[in-house]
Amino acid sequence: MADWDRVLERNGPMVWRTAYRLLGSAEEAQDCLQETFLSALRVSRREPVKNWPALLRHLATARALDRLRQRLRERKRESEADVTAVAQDDTNPVHVLEASELARRLREALTQLPPREAEVFALRFVEEMSYREIAQTLGLKENAGAVLLHEARAKLRSLLREQNQ
Repeated sequence: MADWDRVLERNGPMVWRTAYRLLGSAEEAQDCLQETFLSALRVSRREPVKNWPALLRHLATARALDRLRQRLRERKRESEADVTAVAQDDTNPVHVLEASELARRLREALTQLPPREAEVFALRFVEEMSYREIAQTLGLKENAGAVLLHEARAKLRSLLREQNQ
């Protein structure tokens, strides 16, 4: 049985950062952290966990993407504007607004990708993981991860172009 206090202490900050980078909200990142550890508990009851950081990063990314999809569904249903705060060193209001808008559009586009492609993209560009780390985290061959990433980037380019029109 896992020492949950130790697992949380060692991996909690990484899980929170993963969720926050995708969600852009501290409150949602905290909720995602809790969901991630609940999911990890369920997994650990079914099978022994060999690599806690990889499992938790995978679960956090999946939970954050689920929350982004839910957010998009709610926004479409309610037709409300999504206000996305982006931490910026730049104090130029135009640059901050542009970065915020781009982050919002990218989050929305990510929700339209197949789950595995969105996850690979997030692990590569949000978590800055190497192809090898992504492959190990998701149980893929490096080439398969690279193909998924290539497909995700191509689809995101297309989706972002469509949003501009």
